[in-house]
Formats: sequence, C-alpha cells, structure tokens
Amino acid sequence: MKKTDFGFWEYVRSILTIIIFFFTFLIFTPVILFLLLISFGKASNLVVEYIAPIMVRPAFWASGIRFNVKYHTDELTSPAIFIINHSSTLDVLTLLALGLPKIRFVAKWEFQYNPIFLILGRLTGQIFIKREKSDKAIETLKKTHQRIHRDELSIMMAPEGSRKHPGIIGPFKKGPFRMAMDLDYPVVPIYFEGNRQLSRGGTLITKSGELTAHIHDAIDTSDWTLENLEEHIEEVREQYLEWAGVEDDNVRPIA
Repeated sequence: MKKTDFGFWEYVRSILTIIIFFFTFLIFTPVILFLLLISFGKASNLVVEYIAPIMVRPAFWASGIRFNVKYHTDELTSPAIFIINHSSTLDVLTLLALGLPKIRFVAKWEFQYNPIFLILGRLTGQIFIKREKSDKAIETLKKTHQRIHRDELSIMMAPEGSRKHPGIIGPFKKGPFRMAMDLDYPVVPIYFEGNRQLSRGGTLITKSGELTAHIHDAIDTSDWTLENLEEHIEEVREQYLEWAGVEDDNVRPIA
C-alpha cells in the first residue's frame, strides 16, 4: 500500500480519529488516575482489561473500522507470553481493544516522551525498554520477573520489535521467547489480520475496513533450551508466515 492509495476522505477521517483518540485519553486520564490512587495501584488490571477497550471504541468508530476477536483455542491460557505480528500503527489500538486479563505491555522507551503515556504506563505497571540496546532491554525485562510471577501477570510482546521491518513478517527477536523460558510460561500467538492492509507502519492514515485478532493455542515451552531455542522460534514464525499467506519468504528469520 502506498501513500497515494488513500483518498481525501480517508485523510479527513484519519485526522478526526486522531483527535477523538487524543481527547478520549484526556477525558479518561483523570478517571484512571483516581482509580489507581484510591486502590493504591491495584486497579491496574481493571484499567487494562475493561477501561482500555472502551477507550478505543470511539477511534474505531470514527475510522470506520470493525474489530473482531476470533479464538482458535478452547481456552485462553493465562498467565502467558502473548506475541503479535507488528506492522501497523493500528496495532496499538488493537492491543488495547483486546482487553486480555492481567496483561502488561512491553513498549518502546520513546512512548514515555508523551507525558500521558508516561504517567498511565508507569502507574499501571507497563514495561518500557530501549529496543536498540538489546542487553539493556533484556536486563530491564529480567528485573520485572519477580513482580510478574508474584502477581501472575501475562506479558504482551512483538517479536519483530518494530513495525518497520523487511517482509510481511519480519525477523523475530529472541527476547519474548527467552522471557517465556525464564518465567516458565507458555507462548500464545495472536495474529492480527487486516492491520497491515488498512495502515502500514510509518503513517497514521488508515482506511476503513475490518480487523480481526486471531488468538491461537498456547505453545508449551517447558522443553525449550538455549540449544534448541532458535529452532522453536523459527517454527513459531513459520506459523505466522502461513497465517499471513506468505509462500516465498527470504527474510532472515531471527534477528
């Protein structure tokens, strides 16, 4: 999809969506802060599971997007490391719309430059990492292990790291899978269908249409080792290539 694919009304509607999303955040921020303060931070799960999905509904409505969740599993495994394919600015809205139980997001450090994201992110226990510095990112993630185990939290991560990557499915980083091994958590793949087609990385302009989050069976990691880790990562990525309909992939599978 190139920039010229967007029509005039799609630009207008996208600008309106951005304004609505911004004001929705402003309206909900004092409510969320109040809940977090009076509960001494214990309302974090309520915010992520119930309030966040409500917050993104006006943005989806304004952009003409229909969001669906389709389960390909009999039971949602939790706690777990949830992973997604990441190639669109819409992924942020889709993540919030999922409303998964006791979930925390691993996000890039730069999100904290926005004071609203900084305050809400820190108060709700989200994890910010410097993706370009892998050693520090892994160190940051390891520091959270005790809290994650204690509170039985699930973690949401994007193995591709950035939405700007080669190929339909970019190379996977080891971080999410190492974290699953360290926590003794299963990996739950979520495939976002339609996000890339409606709005690719690098632009806030979107088309109207349908987005579907496909939640698949949990992958047991109990027999994973450092020796066979790359093999398992490639197997998981192969599933994403199949879901995306990619037959000829020449991207190096592991970054």
